[in-house]
Amino acid sequence: MTWRLGIVAGEPSGDLIAARVLAGLKQADPSVQAEGIGGPQLAGQGVNIWHPMHALSVFGYVDAFKRLPTLIRTYQNVKNRWLSDHPAIFLGVDAPDFNLRLEHRLKSAGIPTIHFVGPSIWAWRYERIHFIKQAVSHMLVLFPFEEAIYRKENIPVTYVGHPLADAIEIEPDQTAARLRIGLDIDCRVLAILPGSRSSEINLMAPRFLQAAQQLVKRDPKLICVVPMVNAQREKEFKKYLNQYPVPNLRCITATPEQSAGRPVAWDVLESCNVSLVTSGTATLEAALFKCPMVISYVLSPLMRKIMAWKSGQQRPYLPWVGLPNVLNNDFVVPELLQDEATPTQLAAEVWDLLTNDHRSEQIKRRFTEMHRTLQCDTPTRTAHAILQVLDEHR
Repeated sequence: MTWRLGIVAGEPSGDLIAARVLAGLKQADPSVQAEGIGGPQLAGQGVNIWHPMHALSVFGYVDAFKRLPTLIRTYQNVKNRWLSDHPAIFLGVDAPDFNLRLEHRLKSAGIPTIHFVGPSIWAWRYERIHFIKQAVSHMLVLFPFEEAIYRKENIPVTYVGHPLADAIEIEPDQTAARLRIGLDIDCRVLAILPGSRSSEINLMAPRFLQAAQQLVKRDPKLICVVPMVNAQREKEFKKYLNQYPVPNLRCITATPEQSAGRPVAWDVLESCNVSLVTSGTATLEAALFKCPMVISYVLSPLMRKIMAWKSGQQRPYLPWVGLPNVLNNDFVVPELLQDEATPTQLAAEVWDLLTNDHRSEQIKRRFTEMHRTLQCDTPTRTAHAILQVLDEHR
């Protein structure tokens, strides 16, 4: 007998994680049928996509306000469909602003709710945990330290590791990756990841490209490679590339067919010597590929004011923002944020990683240790946790 899983994943990283989780769940119980919001990865797992994930792909409060009508329509549609025809269980993957509200409403109607990828309450607005307790039947967390946070608040929780740690090999094969995407196996390669959202590209691309210009002057043979999630992001990025041209720079953009397979960013990260990365899931992917990196992030002045007002904080609780540093409780790799994220400083930090072999090897060793900690067959663990919640509510 089949049973229905409602699922919502709102951006590429969530879509990728959700697809791997669903694959593990289908292996454990092939009778599951999934429906909801997702992208090409979930579609590849046979999910009935009611709305594409880009309907939820917003960045912060300003972007959310601009797209509020679409968000409200999407929210109301999925909420009403599930309230009128209950799924056996609901799984929200990341997208906390959308999913937690939806989970609260569904749980109130008697639908068990699971949230995967806990919001960063350890960095911003810890008080959100009280709403999480009301909205979520069970939390699934990616990182070991998160489990204790939820247990302290008596929220059912399971640490399941990170599915990307299972999907990515412990030992990267740089030569094979370069051959796959047609790169010279002997040159230095810099991966540039300016983000998957329009707002991130607008803020980060000019800085990253000007830094790359300086680096190419130091090493004219340096190859810069920029993975793009889709043609729209490539178009936005190339607008800045025309302003700040960089010799030997290649954009590699996923085709619709490739989007459901191995992300193009993985080949780029596996092939490079160093990466320049906008803070987010991409920093963890870079670390899993044992790629030394410089992490950067910039918020607009308005966004900084809104975040400070909303959170009551001027800065995160932790001294780090990049996931590899958070997980290691240390500045394993440099972070250049806000006013420090100048092209000159970015270029200087990247150049040191490109030329300091001893430092790079130390970073790779730390990343290998971290990888082993996160590698614990996440799809299987997650499937068992979901099926246990399902049994408890039948």
